[in-house]
Amino acid sequence: MSSRQIQAVFDDYQKARSEFVQTVAELSSRPQNAAILRESDVLQHLRPLLLDRVVGIQQSAALAIGRLANSSSDLAEAIVQGDILPHVIYSMQNQNKFYKKSAALILRAVAKHSPELAQAVVDVGGLEGLQACLETFDPAVKESALWTLGVIAKQNDDLAMAVVDSGAVPTIVLCVNEADMPVRRTAVSALSEICKHTASLTQMVAASGAIQNLCKALHSTDGRLKRITLGALSQIAKHNVDLAELVVEGDAFPGVLKDLRHPDDNVQRNVVILIREVVKHSFDLAQLVVNTGALGGLVDYMGRSGKEAQLPAIQAIGYISSMSEELASAVIKSKAPLQLQMTLMQVESHPEVAGSTAWALGQIGRHSTDHTNSVAGGDNLTHLVNLAVNDASPPDVKSKAESALKQILSKCTELQALLALLAKAPPHILEHVVVQFSKVLPKNPSARKMFISTGGLRKVNSIVCTPGSITETAVHQIKACYPPDIVQFYSPSYADSILERVEHFQPERARS
Repeated sequence: MSSRQIQAVFDDYQKARSEFVQTVAELSSRPQNAAILRESDVLQHLRPLLLDRVVGIQQSAALAIGRLANSSSDLAEAIVQGDILPHVIYSMQNQNKFYKKSAALILRAVAKHSPELAQAVVDVGGLEGLQACLETFDPAVKESALWTLGVIAKQNDDLAMAVVDSGAVPTIVLCVNEADMPVRRTAVSALSEICKHTASLTQMVAASGAIQNLCKALHSTDGRLKRITLGALSQIAKHNVDLAELVVEGDAFPGVLKDLRHPDDNVQRNVVILIREVVKHSFDLAQLVVNTGALGGLVDYMGRSGKEAQLPAIQAIGYISSMSEELASAVIKSKAPLQLQMTLMQVESHPEVAGSTAWALGQIGRHSTDHTNSVAGGDNLTHLVNLAVNDASPPDVKSKAESALKQILSKCTELQALLALLAKAPPHILEHVVVQFSKVLPKNPSARKMFISTGGLRKVNSIVCTPGSITETAVHQIKACYPPDIVQFYSPSYADSILERVEHFQPERARS
């Protein structure tokens, strides 16, 4: 056999390998083919091709394995058990940018399914391989590696700590300032995934200068980068007052407030979330944010956003109001109670929003009579009672509504609002209503007159009280505000006693 014929055999083998791996890569792009390919032991055929001397075959094999791993957790598990990952990582150190990108895809596709699979990637040295990818000049390789690091860190705080311990964070922070926009977005996302877990992890990220770089990224005109950056800063600020202060010191405020009118709704919502995560920690932070004009922006945002999107704004207003009387007064001046009232009337199908709205009203009203009266009007109390007694309301919503009612009723002197509850409130809420009337009526003659004319005294006379209860004491105090004959006249049995007297009355002519 001539050398040409022998060479033709090898050429055919080379061509067959190339055609095979390219076809498998194409087939693996469709998830419906994954089960059939696995039954055909495709992974065992692809595994040696990862070390093939032909670069194109290596790349196609890596792409096929990455797509298969991405399609199901079973295949990802099979890749780990088949000892394929060490081959992938070994070749990452030496191969070209195309292979490195595909190798990062494999690691990411395996790690995304569970913490256990992500740990398997870490255990075989995946973080070191990804770190090497971050040091390349190719933006696509960097983006793929950053994405994979974010997926690993996302799984749990132990894996996030492993990413930090690998020394990748300083490089990730540098990538936030890259010229390539996809690299910047993915770097910010990776930092966000690390910071979401614990304060200690976030502190390590902050020590690498992440906050300053993230605050600079807020000036970008790219909407996606801005949205992801706001999310990352929120993950940092949420943990404790010290980290929230670092975000504020990074000059995030007041610049972010202009993005409450950003064309991207998700950017607007993330601004509101960032405000919430900052103001919840302390009076000083809440005061600082209020001084930047955030309250007006929050109220405006609530007025033009959907019900579910309002949730972080409602929570932010509640946190601000809880800090002090002065801040609660600022919330009232911003017309927030009116907006909360409108929300409360329309959120029956959104329990979480309803519960948070009730809680926020309670935080505003709990400080003083003036604060309470500002939130007691407009049927707010009636809506809160409806939430508290509605069988369809989740327990958490009922609890928040009842708590808000108790906070508001304890200081309320808005008689019309209190009168509306006399006919609707359940006994455990009615107790607080009657107690409040017992405080107001003895000192206010005009209120006593209105109480009679609106049917309040008649309603109080009809309340069945448990002997020795707070309600019974309050009812006696209310009755003591009126002459006995007036109390008797408005008692439920008075009409029956009149009819009985008429029935037994003997006219003068009949007696004679």
